Amino acid sequence: MGIKRSVLAFAASVATLFAAAGAQAQTVLTASSWLPPTHVLSQTQAKWCEALAAESGGKMRCNILPRGVAPPPGTYDAVRNGLADISFTVHGYTPSRFLLTQMAELPFLGNLSEPISVAFQRVSSKHPAFAAEHPGVKMLGMFVHGPGIVFNTKRAITKTEDMQGLKFRVGGGMVNDTAKALGMNVTLKPATEAFELLSTGVMDGTLFTAESIEGFKIDKIIRHATTFPGGLYNTSFVFMMNADRYAKLSADEKKIVDKLSGEYAARLFGRAWDNVDRRGMAYMQVSGVQFTKADAKFVADVKSKTAPLEQKWIKDSEAKGLVGASKVLAEFRAEIAKAEK
Repeated sequence: MGIKRSVLAFAASVATLFAAAGAQAQTVLTASSWLPPTHVLSQTQAKWCEALAAESGGKMRCNILPRGVAPPPGTYDAVRNGLADISFTVHGYTPSRFLLTQMAELPFLGNLSEPISVAFQRVSSKHPAFAAEHPGVKMLGMFVHGPGIVFNTKRAITKTEDMQGLKFRVGGGMVNDTAKALGMNVTLKPATEAFELLSTGVMDGTLFTAESIEGFKIDKIIRHATTFPGGLYNTSFVFMMNADRYAKLSADEKKIVDKLSGEYAARLFGRAWDNVDRRGMAYMQVSGVQFTKADAKFVADVKSKTAPLEQKWIKDSEAKGLVGASKVLAEFRAEIAKAEK
């Protein structure tokens, strides 16, 4: 009997240990960012991870890596190939791969990131062609940064001709086509290279948001900024998860991730960007950056020169499988107006 009791006690202790281990088990998702931890996108991704832990009662969490697993242009493939479970990227950093998402990069869409991001998410989720452009990843959210501004180190820009003769860094995508339509001399480079390019004089200017001047520490270099009502451009982003990793989650875990995806994620990133853009505008004023607001004539000239880009996007998107592209674009603009209210 003593031996039997000992065996039973041992079995019970082993069962208790396994039960405790099961209770403590966590699903850990590796999160990567190619931006510094202080950047708004890194911080917002971290907030999303906090929400994941809270919604799951601590059963799910992120392991936020100290540095990105790949340079900005390689981030999409890094997530698709499983080097990280979660990250975000700029669609335009990989030229010719994404076309439909350029819808959110057209000129004069709006003055805030959040309503455009929410509208972008709503419309893109209704049309499968957008997801088809993102093989190998689970799209957690689509969003844009704030309205694009023209910055430079040389002179005030009050008309299209003032931009010619200067060298500008751009991030790719529709902004690249927009800049070329305006006769600008542009080079496609990630935002992380802006400081070196401008401080060494390799570039005279950059197309950026208000936030980026502080975020990339170029406030002492940039001297002039030209703003446009509705923004000269926006840049589209995808917040994503490795598709195989998502597929391996339990049904309950998928529900939690889904709850924190879509419009939730779009609003989270958009609202955060609007907050830092407001701070960035104030920061630039203190730093002595000279602002020029594009007048009606300048805006009309830009619209005239960039109008063909919209028609080209419609034609190319139809060819790539987006049925009724012109109606999708009209729907997108209507959703922006609704989200702005």
